[in-house]
Amino acid sequence: MKGFSGNCPVCGRTMEVVKYWCPECDVNVKGRFAGGGLGGLNARQIEFAKTFLRCRGNIKEVERELGISYPTVRNRLDEVIRALGMTPTADREAAVQRADVLDKLEKGEIDAEAAARLLSGKRVKK
Repeated sequence: MKGFSGNCPVCGRTMEVVKYWCPECDVNVKGRFAGGGLGGLNARQIEFAKTFLRCRGNIKEVERELGISYPTVRNRLDEVIRALGMTPTADREAAVQRADVLDKLEKGEIDAEAAARLLSGKRVKK
């Protein structure tokens, strides 16, 4: 069976699954079904994921094989992670850090200036 990216070959938008068919017993089920899994990736994301897996997650090897920089590898990996409906770890960690800063501000442990510096990534003066 030929691979299919899940995108419309005419306009490029994500297509919806509306029918499943069992080749064993010829049962058809029609409706609107949630996509998901790897079927939601576009062709570029699929190729990146294949390369990433072939390189066993070694970002340096992915860089070499695709001829792209480390930040580009990370951005493409984050793109695939988001396309799969997940949140990249770095995003979750940043959200936790932001919540921690705002919590400290609310409790009066730090002032607004210190909170602004922490949220911007700058060091806080002691």
